[in-house]
Amino acid sequence: MTIYIALLRGINVGGKNKVKMPDLKRIFEAMGFSRVETYIQSGNVLFESNEKEDTLGKKIEDEIKKNFGFSVAVVLRTAAELEWMIRACPFSEEEIREAESSNSEGESLYVSLLTQAPTQEKIEYLDTFKSESDEYRIINRDMYLLFRHSIRNSKLANHLQKLDVPATVRNWKTINKLYTFVKDRADS
Repeated sequence: MTIYIALLRGINVGGKNKVKMPDLKRIFEAMGFSRVETYIQSGNVLFESNEKEDTLGKKIEDEIKKNFGFSVAVVLRTAAELEWMIRACPFSEEEIREAESSNSEGESLYVSLLTQAPTQEKIEYLDTFKSESDEYRIINRDMYLLFRHSIRNSKLANHLQKLDVPATVRNWKTINKLYTFVKDRADS
């Protein structure tokens, strides 16, 4: 069985698209997935399945729409992809520390998890929103974002949707916590 992490976009944000995690877990179990576990209210679900990723995302999106009445994008990563994402972080520990020291919100490193790699044309357009405060690097389907101020006031963050690729953003602490769950699961 493959260990997957489903990352749902835009649930439980600003009082919209409310989903209780026990309900989400029950839906995943009803779809036949095993060892289902949720983490925090932003829609992170660990589960195991023999199905392939290319059919899983759509299947999960359809079930969420059927059960909750709204559409959300679902981004999937395997346990191996999550581990690789952490090891491949293109920003040094020093760069991250420097960004965090100038960021009043504390969180500086994020990953936008994309369903597919964006086109070069879209990346070049997004480049117009890079600054000394906001930078990014894309590796495959993962976009690493480093904010030296706030993600909330970032022009770069506010234009990520212009990549025209379904995506969801998680902070680095969440990515690492999900990996801890994956490692614990693989070790047991």
